[in-house]
Amino acid sequence: MKGTVFNIQKFCVNDGPGIRTVVFLKGCPLRCAWCHNPESHSCPPELLYDASKCVSCGRCAAVCPNGVHSFDADGKHILDRSRCTACGACADACVPGALEVSGKLMSVDEVMKEVLKDKVFYDNSGGGITLSGGEPLLQFEFSLSLLEAAKQNGLNTCIETCGYASEDKIAKIAAVTDIFLLDWKLSDSLLHKQYTGVDNERIRSNVELLCHIGARIILRCPIIPDVNDNDEHFSGIAELANSYACIEEIQIEPYHSLGIEKYRKVGKVAKLTDTKMPDNSTVEEWIAAIAAKTNVPVKKG
Repeated sequence: MKGTVFNIQKFCVNDGPGIRTVVFLKGCPLRCAWCHNPESHSCPPELLYDASKCVSCGRCAAVCPNGVHSFDADGKHILDRSRCTACGACADACVPGALEVSGKLMSVDEVMKEVLKDKVFYDNSGGGITLSGGEPLLQFEFSLSLLEAAKQNGLNTCIETCGYASEDKIAKIAAVTDIFLLDWKLSDSLLHKQYTGVDNERIRSNVELLCHIGARIILRCPIIPDVNDNDEHFSGIAELANSYACIEEIQIEPYHSLGIEKYRKVGKVAKLTDTKMPDNSTVEEWIAAIAAKTNVPVKKG
């Protein structure tokens, strides 16, 4: 059993209770306009290229078996991604670090070996493992096996999910998940489809399913200026939280532009490039507006 992991981040304190290790899995069924992890969109490993670090030394072209890299008469690096298999030879040869491979095939045992290095911190803080992405449920069997292994080792388990998956997968993963960190991106289903590529009906029904089977949910709500920073969406968040007792908390996640540069590295074009990051006072106003409509605790995520 192997999955594609693009990051393992340790000593996290905002992704579930206590001190946690977050395992980021590649692949996502959504294409959120504000996504700050474009390297997580597709499941296979892929090549990232930072042009600002390239010194046109030619080492990548010399070692690449597929002719991905070439240089024009002026020494400009030309990258043909259609030929790339993400073998990593060029990244290994790139001294200035302009090239790297995002995503690594790992077994459940390999991931758990890394996670369990910090078990003493989980035991002392009530922490554990959190699966994130991308969307962990897109690599369902691997995610299920990881969480089962974590449970066998006495770890608290969380999964950060967009909730867009079959009921069968949601129910099976719930059996080994202590807390769902579930995204609620847009309350209007048509706008949800416009900005993410899918509507929110399946997500809403999965919230109902999770509550029916007794799961715990923390609602994570990305708020994007000029997209969903409005009273209609704030009322929608509160309405959802008020409707289901299993929703224990609402976390507001303000938009940030830190992922825009990643789009260039992965060869994609970022959206919402003119969107401004909100200041702290604006975020506090958002929190107050939602808190006024519900008794469920609201905080910044």
